[in-house]
Amino acid sequence: MMAFSSEPNNPKDLLVSVAEKNLNDILMQIFNHAAPHKAVVVFDTVCELANILTQAYERCLPDAQFIDFNQHTPDAVLAVFASLAASDLVVLVQSTNFRLEAFRIRVELFKRGLKVIEHPHLSRMLGAEVAYYIDALAYDSAYFRGVGNSLKAMIDQAQGGYLDSGGDARLVFGSAFESAKLNVGDYSEMLNIGGQFPIGEVFTEARDLEAVHGRVRIFAFGDTQYRVNRPAKPITLIVENGQVIATEDSTPEFDTVLANIRADEQVVWLREIGFGLNRAFTKDRTVSDIGSYERMCGVHLSLGAKHGVYGKPNFKRGDGKYHVDVFAVTEQLTLDERVIYRDGAWCVGIA
Repeated sequence: MMAFSSEPNNPKDLLVSVAEKNLNDILMQIFNHAAPHKAVVVFDTVCELANILTQAYERCLPDAQFIDFNQHTPDAVLAVFASLAASDLVVLVQSTNFRLEAFRIRVELFKRGLKVIEHPHLSRMLGAEVAYYIDALAYDSAYFRGVGNSLKAMIDQAQGGYLDSGGDARLVFGSAFESAKLNVGDYSEMLNIGGQFPIGEVFTEARDLEAVHGRVRIFAFGDTQYRVNRPAKPITLIVENGQVIATEDSTPEFDTVLANIRADEQVVWLREIGFGLNRAFTKDRTVSDIGSYERMCGVHLSLGAKHGVYGKPNFKRGDGKYHVDVFAVTEQLTLDERVIYRDGAWCVGIA
């Protein structure tokens, strides 16, 4: 386990310094940002983490244009975006999620060939979570790309696998997998450059969803407010033909999630299999924002029919309404007959 430089009780100026170092690595190693390309940072001052990241970007990008979202009209912000050229950089530091009427910010910026770093929902991170989030921005290229590419190569060749959650909880993937997708800071083979940070994930799903069956224990899930919910005791999901048919040790909050899915989709499909790589987030080192914690070093699954990346014969794109992340207790993860995750760490690539 790598050592992290920020701890929950560190003063704000030290957190800004750690953030500066981590963001500078992202800007240099991932985005190769340098003159003559311009940079624009759109920020707000609503929460502590947004303020820390904005101060860190001011140090990293002294020549950038900084725009306080709450002090400018949407037209003024759009005018700045319109002045940028392809390969310029836009950074979005958001306590919630910036809205510019019908303008879908990241999608439209990508259409213009701009590089984008997005930090949404920062107000969900409070107290110790601020330091955890900043640590999760650390970029170890050899680790992320080495482990990520090794996992992709194995996933793309595997004919199946299983996830051991301890005791009699074993989830079987009785099918080959869809071609794995990477979120490891390498955009060389991608149309768009950038996305939501922190990063660190490889994901896939079974080619034959109905070939997934067994039992899996989860220690956390995304609730109806898109926050990480950690029940006092892991919840066991019972899966048959790729669907969650029953639970053990459930909670009212998780029952609500399942009821919402069934109300709109009739059944609860298990779709995405996510291989999180970010070692700053663990079972015990959590943040409240589900979109950030999704990168947690370990295995997460998605419940619900929604998954825009992989098409399936019986699923029409846009039909699914739910994609709820759940985080598996993972004693061991095996592809074919090879153990790839054990003792809280990946056993492939560069450790």
